Amino acid sequence: MSLEHKFCALGTEVTVTDGTIISGYASLFGKPDQGGDTVVAGAYATSLTNQRSVKMLWQHDPAQPIGVWDEVREDAKGLWVKGRLLTDVAKGREAASLIGAGAIDGLSIGYRTVKSHKDDKGRRLLSELELWEVSLVTFPMLPDARVAAKGDAPQADLMRDLAAAFETARRVMARD
Repeated sequence: MSLEHKFCALGTEVTVTDGTIISGYASLFGKPDQGGDTVVAGAYATSLTNQRSVKMLWQHDPAQPIGVWDEVREDAKGLWVKGRLLTDVAKGREAASLIGAGAIDGLSIGYRTVKSHKDDKGRRLLSELELWEVSLVTFPMLPDARVAAKGDAPQADLMRDLAAAFETARRVMARD
C-alpha cells in the first residue's frame, strides 16, 4: 500500500501564537472529504501507540520539514496536533508569515491505510491509519474548517461566513 494524503482546513480552534506555535485538528472524524473518504473515530489509535514521531512538513515535501509536532492525539472530534514552526529554517519562517497573513490555512495528513471498508453507498470508511506526517498546505480537502491566526478571529469568522454563503449560492445555482 502506498502513502496517501488527506487535506483538512482547520477551524477557529486552530491558532498560531507567538508566530511559531500551531495547534488544531489535522483530521475530523465522520466528515467525508472531497474524495469521498471518511475517517472513523479511533483510526489513529494503534499508530499513535506504536508511532515514531509524526513529521511536520511543508506541502507534503519530505525534503522540507518546517517544525515539530510536540503533541498528536485523538479526541472525540478528530486528530488534534500541537507543534512549533522552526523559524531557524527558512520555510518555517515563511510558513509562520503565510499563516499569519491568512495565505496558508490548511493542514493535511500523510498516511498509509491499514484497514478500510465501503459503506452502503460505496464510500470508503478509513478505520485504521498509519500516520506518517501532518503538513501545512495551501489547498485543504475539508473546506468547512480553516486555520485562524490568534487575534484574527473576527476576520476569520467573516471569511468563513462568506465562504459558506458562496457555497450555498453554488449549490442553489447547480440545481437550476
